[in-house]
This record gives sequence, structure tokens and C-alpha cells, in this order.
Amino acid sequence: MHFKQLFRYCPVCSHNRFVENDEKSKRCEKCGFVFYQNPSAAVAAFILNDNNELLVCRRARQPFIGTLDLPGGFVDASETAEQAVKREIKEETNLDVTTLNYLFSLPNIYPYSNLDIPTLDLFYACKCTDKEKARPSDDAAELYWIPVSELNPAQFGLQSIRKAITHYISTC
Repeated sequence: MHFKQLFRYCPVCSHNRFVENDEKSKRCEKCGFVFYQNPSAAVAAFILNDNNELLVCRRARQPFIGTLDLPGGFVDASETAEQAVKREIKEETNLDVTTLNYLFSLPNIYPYSNLDIPTLDLFYACKCTDKEKARPSDDAAELYWIPVSELNPAQFGLQSIRKAITHYISTC
């Protein structure tokens, strides 16, 4: 469901003439408040081991429960994207990031509570210490090391992650 279908009343003055302003916003005809649905920032990590295997997670929660994913998640309001990728990797894999390099970004639609949330997913190449200490936690049900040559984008649930895997394979 698009956000414009969900909100019928102005969140500022509660007026019922909260109408479509343009493709990405709604406007209150009474008080003039404009609500924009801009993308939320999210991060994902490409972590390789010494055998050219990529660390992937099996999603423990919806959306796309049970499909493969890269370690990552949403950026909190008080942190940078770099801080978020380090935090998410620690939460989901128990690994500590030693270095990270920004790779590219992709737009995404993240379905959540019957609402389509636009996101901008930022992808990083990360190096971690003690890779043998990797264990699943938080949003990750399982962790796998998959040889890059055996990656199959169709096994990944989120559209932007499938595109990122495809792009990553083509650049290796």
C-alpha cells in the first residue's frame, strides 16, 4: 500500500482534507502542512573471507522470511551510514568491522506493516576480525559462507539485494 492511501487526516490539525500534493507528498488544505515520503536510509555489507566466500544471512523475520540477505539494516537517526553498517554487522553476525569502503547505492521498496517504505540502500565492502566467531543473532536466523562463484541472486528476497548481488558478481 502506498502511503497516500493510508493517511486521510492531517497529522498536524486533524483536518480530513489531507490530499495528494504530488507523487511523493500530501498537503493539508486547512493548515498547509505538507508531508513528504522520502526514502529511509539502509545499509548492507559485502564481507568476504580468505576463500573468496561471501557472508550471507537467512532472514529471521518478515518481509521475505527464510530468504537470503546481506548483513545490514536501517540507519538510526543519530548515526552515520558507516556507524550503522558496523552496528548492524555486530548485531547480526557478532563480527567487528575493521575497514569499510562504500561501493554503490540502490533504491528499494521495503514492505512493512502493509506499507511500502521507500529506502535508499547503501552497500559497503567490509573487512572483519575473527570471522570464525560469526554467529547469527537479531534479524539473522542463520549465517552462511557462499563462494562468490556460486551466488544466486534469485535466493535473495529483497529486490535491491538481488540487484546488488548481480552487480557484485559482474564486477568480481
